[in-house]
Amino acid sequence: MTEFEFERADIERAATDMEVSLPKNLGDVIYALRYRKSFPEAIVATQPPGMEWIIEGAGRARYKFVLVPLNRILPREELVTIGVPDGTPEMIRAYALDDEQALLAIVRYNRLIDIFLGLTTYSLQNHLRTTVRGIGQIEIDELYVGIDKYGCHYAIPVQAKGGTDQISVVQTKQDLAWCAQQYPGMRARAVSAQFIGTEKIALFELTVEENTVKVVEERHFKLVPAAELDQAAIRSYR
Repeated sequence: MTEFEFERADIERAATDMEVSLPKNLGDVIYALRYRKSFPEAIVATQPPGMEWIIEGAGRARYKFVLVPLNRILPREELVTIGVPDGTPEMIRAYALDDEQALLAIVRYNRLIDIFLGLTTYSLQNHLRTTVRGIGQIEIDELYVGIDKYGCHYAIPVQAKGGTDQISVVQTKQDLAWCAQQYPGMRARAVSAQFIGTEKIALFELTVEENTVKVVEERHFKLVPAAELDQAAIRSYR
């Protein structure tokens, strides 16, 4: 078996059979295992070499386990770092509540999406909760819209991950599916942002090819005070 569906009520029935106390928020159990936590060893042990289980949405309060090729999107250590003058307001750095919120704000204030994609972009909405036909409810960390020099319009879903969280291939597929549903006349380009340590930010453009998420482009940026920019590096960029 390579995939099977289940519904949220199945968790309640299984908990009763196993005499396990249920948490108040069943949805959080699924969310944590989809995006933040590793599966228990009993599940991991059933994965063939080079494959892994993921949980996809299959409709309202319905999900499915799917066996897919092992796919870890991690920053490449050998990639060059690009210096960018830091335009982040100090108030944002002082009061950001968590890594994800801070990362989204830093990307926004420093126009890193524009720099990375070579487009003029605008942040449309943060933490957009919406639904996708056949998948169910999703949340997009931040949605940008953009335009290029030819007048082509773009829908750009951005997911943000702190240093310890992994980029979610499930989230990327959902974000792109929603863009195709909501904005069929726009070109969708999915971007993921991740902290590298405390000083660098990795940006990835991702796409879906043969039901697998692939990296289109990856760049690493370091935000520095303007006075500390390396002039030799700037000349080499040119």
